[in-house]
Amino acid sequence: MMMTGTASGLMMWMVHPVVTRALPTSEYGVFATLMQMLAIMSIPACGLQSVIAQQQAAAITEEKQRIVASEFRGVLRALFFVWLVMASATAFFWKPAVAALKIQNPMALVVTVVIGLAALWMPLTQGILQGRQNFLWLGWMNILNAIGRVGLVCIVVVVFHCRVAGAMTAVLFGMFLVIFPGFCQVRDIWKMERTGVQWRNWLGRVIPLTLGLGAANFMLTADMVFTQKFFPASQTGFYAVAGLVGRALIFATQPMALVMFPKLARAKATGEKSHAQDLALGATVLVGCCAAIACTILPWLPPLITGGERYLAAAPLVPWFAWCMLPLAVSQIMVNSLMARSRFAAVPWLIMVAAGYGFALSRVGHHWGNMADAFAGFRAMIQTIGVFNLLLFGVCALFTWGKKERGKKTEAALVQ
Repeated sequence: MMMTGTASGLMMWMVHPVVTRALPTSEYGVFATLMQMLAIMSIPACGLQSVIAQQQAAAITEEKQRIVASEFRGVLRALFFVWLVMASATAFFWKPAVAALKIQNPMALVVTVVIGLAALWMPLTQGILQGRQNFLWLGWMNILNAIGRVGLVCIVVVVFHCRVAGAMTAVLFGMFLVIFPGFCQVRDIWKMERTGVQWRNWLGRVIPLTLGLGAANFMLTADMVFTQKFFPASQTGFYAVAGLVGRALIFATQPMALVMFPKLARAKATGEKSHAQDLALGATVLVGCCAAIACTILPWLPPLITGGERYLAAAPLVPWFAWCMLPLAVSQIMVNSLMARSRFAAVPWLIMVAAGYGFALSRVGHHWGNMADAFAGFRAMIQTIGVFNLLLFGVCALFTWGKKERGKKTEAALVQ
């Protein structure tokens, strides 16, 4: 998973040098924002992937496997209606959304909404593969998605000289190309006999998982949306290039969380001990610190490689982003661990941190957005990210290592 994560992450990153060189700075800011909006739209599926993976990992009998298959088919249909609600809401707020995000071609937003359906469906298949610990095909899905995306973006943007709408269309086809082989890998689910599912208990698990993992996902993606709204469009591309470095740190460590989650879930179901969390945390801290030190020593290198000389002005923001994102990388491992162990008592606190984070970003963006020095405002945004990521880490550490016995009693009461 580390190998495929690195390979797919590298190819996903290659999209950005292509786009930054082909589009104006203001257009690249819109593209980066729409990509982060996709991550926000997929928040409901983040929880679903983890639930399906957890249950598939614990499905050690044929009856439990049939239950998982029935849940998969039922949720797949439900997600389509969830997407319809999201699409309708976007249509209702169409003009304000286009104006706030400074989108020149509204078709870019249309394509983004369509991609949302693929973003909701794909994690379900990934959840089955993750729960079965079929990391070979889970990794291949990531690689195929990356290959399709970078290849189609090169054709659409470089050859046909399309802009944001064309780049997002390439992303759309890349994602749908991955869904087909993913469904083929789990085709045995469609052949299993239907069985009754206790949806009330199932929702009792998926809702806290969705909220917990969604809070961490929001902490990763929300800043670009607020930046695009409050700051000049001509400057947001520099912020996006610097932010790509910090987000790459998260994506580099995500494979460890994917491997850790089913192992902890199965260990909980069988009563065995697992050191997956300790190994994942140690590797994340090591990789994150090395990356942050490298960004501090050579801050000009990532913007130069990603966007060329015209983005070198973003270099002072790179070390800030690298160090401020490091606590989030560690926290994401801990959140996945807490959710895999069904320690849902942490969820309300995670939500409060995420809500405070969104409010703080809006206040900082509103204050600095009209200032002459946009880069001073960018630093203020990044510092806000760092403060709340440290706060998130503190909450995760408290529920991971502090007062374990009390936490177990609280979780038992929640389950009942």
